[in-house]
Amino acid sequence: MRYLHDLSPSTRAALGDRDVIVFDGVCVLCSGFFRFVLRHDRAERFHFVTAQSDLGQAMYRDLDLPTDDFETNLVITDGRIHERLDAFAAAMRALGGIWSVAGLVRGLPAWAKDPVYHLIARNRYRIFGRTETCLLPAPGVRARFLDLDRAA
Repeated sequence: MRYLHDLSPSTRAALGDRDVIVFDGVCVLCSGFFRFVLRHDRAERFHFVTAQSDLGQAMYRDLDLPTDDFETNLVITDGRIHERLDAFAAAMRALGGIWSVAGLVRGLPAWAKDPVYHLIARNRYRIFGRTETCLLPAPGVRARFLDLDRAA
């Protein structure tokens, strides 16, 4: 388990104490996950960062993750940084209600969940596709993105 204090001071300052989902902005599967969370996050708990942005890149560097291949998705809840399938589980638990049942995948042993996650992550573009550019959020959602130029 990693924590916010594992990030550089400048990255921590940009994130604040927010719960955050970092996702590959050109991956159709990853963007679909973002849209799912956005639709079901009625409390607007989560903020978002694309992995391709300066802030996303800083997070990946701080965590010694590749900055050119975003197979590891990140979810921050309550100051904890979750990776891979545990990130999905943390997001589902945070959404609450019926979605928290999907959070039970966190309890699976690593030998069972990691190979499945890596198989999907390595092949996500081939299976689900990719876009040429990162998505542009609607005006009402822009404020929840931590990596967008506020002047734009």
